[in-house]
Amino acid sequence: MKKGLLYGSLIIFTLLFLTPLGTAPAADVKIGVIYPMSGPTAQAGLDDKHAIELALDIINTTKYKHLNLPLAKAEGLPKLKGAKMTATIADHQGKPDLGLSEAERLITQEKAVALFGCYHSSVTETASMVAERMKMPFFNAESSSPKLTRRGFKWFFRSSPHDEVFSEAMFQLLKDLEKERGIKIKTIAVMYEDTLYGKDSSRIEKELAEKAGYKVVADIPYRRAATSLISEVQKLKAANPDVFFPTSYASDAILLSKSSKDLDFNPPIIMAQNAGHTDPSFIEVVGKDADGICSRTEFSLDLVKHKPMLTELNDLYKKRSGRDFSGTSARCFVGFLVLAEAINRAGSTAPEAIRDALTKTHIPAEQLITPWRGVKFDETGQNILVDAIVIQYQDGGKPYTVWPFNLATKKVVYPIPKWSERK
Repeated sequence: MKKGLLYGSLIIFTLLFLTPLGTAPAADVKIGVIYPMSGPTAQAGLDDKHAIELALDIINTTKYKHLNLPLAKAEGLPKLKGAKMTATIADHQGKPDLGLSEAERLITQEKAVALFGCYHSSVTETASMVAERMKMPFFNAESSSPKLTRRGFKWFFRSSPHDEVFSEAMFQLLKDLEKERGIKIKTIAVMYEDTLYGKDSSRIEKELAEKAGYKVVADIPYRRAATSLISEVQKLKAANPDVFFPTSYASDAILLSKSSKDLDFNPPIIMAQNAGHTDPSFIEVVGKDADGICSRTEFSLDLVKHKPMLTELNDLYKKRSGRDFSGTSARCFVGFLVLAEAINRAGSTAPEAIRDALTKTHIPAEQLITPWRGVKFDETGQNILVDAIVIQYQDGGKPYTVWPFNLATKKVVYPIPKWSERK
């Protein structure tokens, strides 16, 4: 009996003290993700979920080491002993108060080392307040309200353009189009959902219109997730603008397109503020009726000649999701890799170390699938190397880059054919 006890003690001693240091598997690095997984914009959340899953596969394996992407060449996070990254996804349903409570839960209960989200600017606003108060890095990949990086926050970082960058691109297209075609634009109309995203978007558009010398002949807010937009479209038709600027999420964008067709609203050009008008579900529903609509965006599949690895990555994404990369999912994919690269470079999961690494981020353009000059954050947490492009739907609802003209794969169709002239 004594020999057995002695033998067992020796085994325990060996396991505890003689096993080489560093052989224990590193703990997973958990990111708390907050997206709309139910409600009217659930498809955007689902698309982003697939983008994150693809990013995790690239980070945690070496299957894609031939791609020039952050962390593709190693398995896991090399500076954290090969630790694997994971994502715990919470559903905010498009509700700012729910986003706030989910942010608190992910930090306090799920022990996430950073937060990532939230698509809606209004939800990002509240959720990031929690992260700021608790001194936790918050990474945003899509929300476009300029206000988000102007609050003096130290823990908030955004990798994509905001509405001022986007809107400036749209107005520059109009000026370039006037010069190229010898036309004169005089009036615009804006229509927007009554959330932070819509209000900020319309405010910027009206400011830029004044600078450009365009008169705003209609300024129409509406309640998000509307059941009817008939009265709003009737007002637009009566205003008869040269350019129409809508700001909507997917369900409202679909309703707006149908109402415009039913009421025969025919603006010469439509300049949408991304979101619903570039959501894949929008095209799935309206199809060829989208032809002629322009939208600012940060990504388009026809840029593959400038980003050769995009073909393979889009195929991988499509196998998971059944859909092509969109502006939303592409930004999410890029943003998640940027956050992962910073955590690896920090060599730690301590919030302060991650924040410090984010402030020193500088990822080159060739490691991105978006047409930006890179990723580098200023003191507000905004990526200063972002650029916007403008796409237009043509040929039965297919998006083509039409601006900048040097990147364009199609010329702008102007004016948009009237509903009565379409086949």
